[in-house]
Amino acid sequence: MGAMFRSEEMNLCQIFLQSEAAYACVSELGELGLVQFKDLNPDVNAFQRKFVSEIMRCEEMERKLRYIHKELKKDGMKIPDRDENPKAPAPKEMIDLEATFEKIESELKEVNTNAEALRRNYLELTELKEVLKKTQLFFSEHGRHGIVEDAQSALVHDEGGGFVPITSVQLGFVAGVIPREKVPAFERLLWFANRGNTFLKYDEIEQSLEDPVTGDAISKCVFLIFFQGEQLKARVRKICEGFKATLYPCPESAQERIDMLNGVSTRLEDLNTVLHQTEDHRKRVLMSAQKEIRPWIIKVKKIKAIYHTLNMCNFDVSHNSLIAECWTPVSGLEEIQRALKHGTELSGSTVPSILHRMQTKEVPPTYFRTNKFTLVFQEIIDAYGIASYQEVNPAPYAIISFPFLFAVMFGDFGHGFIMFLAGLWMVIMEKKLIADKSDNEIRNMFFGGRYIITMMGLFSVYTGLIYNDIFSKSVNIFGSAWHPSYDFHTLMAQSSRVLDPLEHFNNATGPYPFGVDPIWQGSLNKITFTNSLKMKISVIFGVSQMLLGVLLSCVNHAYFRRPLNIFCEFIPQLVFLLCLFGYLVALVFYKWIFFTALCTQYAPQLLIQFINMFLITYTPRSKPANFTGDLYACSSIEPKSINATSQTVFFEYQQPIQITLVILALAMVPMMLLVKPFVLRARHNARVKRKQGLYATSQRTLIHNEEPPDQSDDTKGVKGERPEAHLSDIELGVRDSGKNANMSINGEEEVGVVNHTEGGATVHEEEEEEKFEMGEVFIHQAIHTIEYCLGCISHTASYLRLWALSLAHAQLSEVLWGMLFHISLTMDFEYVGGVVIWAVFAVFAGVTVAVLLLMEGLSAFLHTLRLHWVEFNSKFYMGEGYKFAPYSFKHLLDADLDE
Repeated sequence: MGAMFRSEEMNLCQIFLQSEAAYACVSELGELGLVQFKDLNPDVNAFQRKFVSEIMRCEEMERKLRYIHKELKKDGMKIPDRDENPKAPAPKEMIDLEATFEKIESELKEVNTNAEALRRNYLELTELKEVLKKTQLFFSEHGRHGIVEDAQSALVHDEGGGFVPITSVQLGFVAGVIPREKVPAFERLLWFANRGNTFLKYDEIEQSLEDPVTGDAISKCVFLIFFQGEQLKARVRKICEGFKATLYPCPESAQERIDMLNGVSTRLEDLNTVLHQTEDHRKRVLMSAQKEIRPWIIKVKKIKAIYHTLNMCNFDVSHNSLIAECWTPVSGLEEIQRALKHGTELSGSTVPSILHRMQTKEVPPTYFRTNKFTLVFQEIIDAYGIASYQEVNPAPYAIISFPFLFAVMFGDFGHGFIMFLAGLWMVIMEKKLIADKSDNEIRNMFFGGRYIITMMGLFSVYTGLIYNDIFSKSVNIFGSAWHPSYDFHTLMAQSSRVLDPLEHFNNATGPYPFGVDPIWQGSLNKITFTNSLKMKISVIFGVSQMLLGVLLSCVNHAYFRRPLNIFCEFIPQLVFLLCLFGYLVALVFYKWIFFTALCTQYAPQLLIQFINMFLITYTPRSKPANFTGDLYACSSIEPKSINATSQTVFFEYQQPIQITLVILALAMVPMMLLVKPFVLRARHNARVKRKQGLYATSQRTLIHNEEPPDQSDDTKGVKGERPEAHLSDIELGVRDSGKNANMSINGEEEVGVVNHTEGGATVHEEEEEEKFEMGEVFIHQAIHTIEYCLGCISHTASYLRLWALSLAHAQLSEVLWGMLFHISLTMDFEYVGGVVIWAVFAVFAGVTVAVLLLMEGLSAFLHTLRLHWVEFNSKFYMGEGYKFAPYSFKHLLDADLDE
């Protein structure tokens, strides 16, 4: 958990790998998952890299695995989901894998080809069988010559319109099958193309037929066409060919048709047996592949990932080694060294792999160690922006503040308990739900947030108890502190009565021990009371969270050694916030503590008082002549006698205190705006002058160190150099500045990481100094100052959404109860009352879940998200980093083949 408060310290490392050990070492690093490799060949085409042939072999293996997977899905066979993580195979094992995949693919293709041919033959024989049966049925229904005579009578006529004798006409016929959906068009075209000189008879095949390629069900019809003459016969065959109708031979005699039908039936039985044997063989092949396909997929993906990583390395031909650069967390260096050692041992190499820590000015990636509970909160923060390297992480604070602020808006014990149970169920069943691997995005979204849903429900239960709100009803657990003393006749005389706290409140027992007193549930001014309470606690929570954000900015400044930002930004921001809105919170607590039922008539209106604080408008109280008590104490004195109203001064020295706070807050604005730019300008000018002085001093030193040619050797030193003891302090600073480079963050000098070259750091500093622009710095500071000052006001008002959404949720829940479920409870039905209540409760429960839990819950979640992203994070969080993306095999365990 400690690593979440600030990102882990990262290091840029260089790894020297021997060629024979590179594969095994990279494999071990992938299993470890703590290394992010840098691409050292960004300008090299993917097809020109060293291991492109190996990657192409992996892609070919993936293609074969996809084919096997598709065949498994076609037969409804699922890949077994086992918790296994096979190691990446050695490079020499790729040949065995390729041979295995090639054998299975070829075997499956051969089986599929044979099965398709058998199914096509089976379909043709089935169609022929149906043609013979339907043709036999056609002829048997009309007698031996009945159907022929019908066709002759329909087709034969002479040119003059008179009929020609039947015996003079010889009719032929063709039989076949055609898809059912083509029959109407087929019939019309036969009629028009042959001018009505054909006679069509068709009937649907009742037996289910399957497409031999896709296996889908198809519907076909058997047709019988009578015609006369060879010309019509040819025309009919062309039409059948155009409609892709299949023609089958059909003998004219009944006995021949019966003999052929018996032969076709025998062949179908034999073919069916062969088909079953083929399917059994196919299933045996698939079942053997099903057991191993998951390890195969993981192995191939690991091999491909390893070679992709090796392609990012530089190849040193002279030493026959690979050189890689990578970001690693400092805490994991020992594990990385052990992994490299283990990989070298596995490869059998005698030369160890070397891990060298580099020094760089590059900004490292941001890495937080998370678990399944903290991951969702970190993802919420990352959606706003990845944390800059080692700045304060808002996620640990969001673990508490996010569900709590949500619960302030969603506070209802009943609704929160339902949400808590839903989240708890997903947490308990998470292993089973993960194993299901659903493709439903909404379901996966809710499951991914199971822990935050559980936390939000739990906190909503707590705030529901504070509000004493359970499905818009209150419970009297500890006994109300209010005890009305009105009798029955008094209550009947007037529909409503005012409870005077001095008479009806039990001061001996004190207020309700936990939460809101249940008597407010039935009061007419419930909304007035709850509005006042929730509005004030919204401001308190908002100012408290903003104050935390400002304090965390100080933590950032101190960690990054930016004292100027502490004095010119943090302190003014803190004073500005506390003088205005911290004072407002103090007034809220002052009113709650010191104003009781004795002085309700002149209790201060804090909003008016806060406005008058800026307008410097004050109305003092007047002290009567014979008054000896405390003028500002809460007592039963007549308000008019001391000129006490809700807008007058209500505590001693209020005017000078408030004027001082306003002046102090306004004084912080120019301090935030002006001090830092001018200090940075002065530092810049001092560095420029110092550099000019150092340059002149070094020039004089070179001149003084020159010696005449005839000088003796024993007195002559190295030309252009002096012993370090004779160098001035300024010159020593120049010499050391090349060794200890400094980084600049927001104008602050900060000890950083040394660059690769000593001269590089000096050039970098010179470029930074030349780029210094006072105008840009001043504009940036002005924007920052205006944003903060106006943001304090707008953000405080923004936290009032806590009150608004809490009020809306409570009122909607109350309306739903009163207008739906409460009506069913008041209905007086003697026998069907229970049924009515049961039906109304079902509707009430459905609307509660759909509207109050899902819609209202989503609304409260989005508002909480905004409060954290804008109001809280803007006070200290930069979010300008980039995420640490380690080279890891963990994501390959659940990867699909299509990814």
